[in-house]
Amino acid sequence: MKTETQMPSISPRDPSVRARRRRLLVSAVLVIAVGLVTHFVGSGPVADFAGDALYAVMTYLVIAIAIPRTALWIVGLSALVLCTLIECFQLTGLPALWAETFWPVRLVLGVGFDARDLVAYAVGAGAATIVDMVVSRRRRARVR
Repeated sequence: MKTETQMPSISPRDPSVRARRRRLLVSAVLVIAVGLVTHFVGSGPVADFAGDALYAVMTYLVIAIAIPRTALWIVGLSALVLCTLIECFQLTGLPALWAETFWPVRLVLGVGFDARDLVAYAVGAGAATIVDMVVSRRRRARVR
């Protein structure tokens, strides 16, 4: 029996943390697959926007996997900030230079700054946060 002085488990071995990480990892694999299809098959502004939004979703998922007990709004804000920093880093020209030598850099860091990407990142990070909140609430409601 738990008393009020006992802290809830925060061990990575906690079954709820392991289950959350598993769900997030499956989601990440799906997002990567959809993102790659969008990148290689899609074209035009809609595909570009979708790809950038999916990039932010993937960033959200990576952060959530790394720190699964962090408040969801913090994960979403962190994803948005990280995507924004990466987009601004493109202004240096380094990602484009690196992509000439190793093309996968293009997929991770991009090569050219576009302010519209910042909107897509906000949409993607916001959507990921909202979906995670809804799923988390439903899971908690089912457990009770």
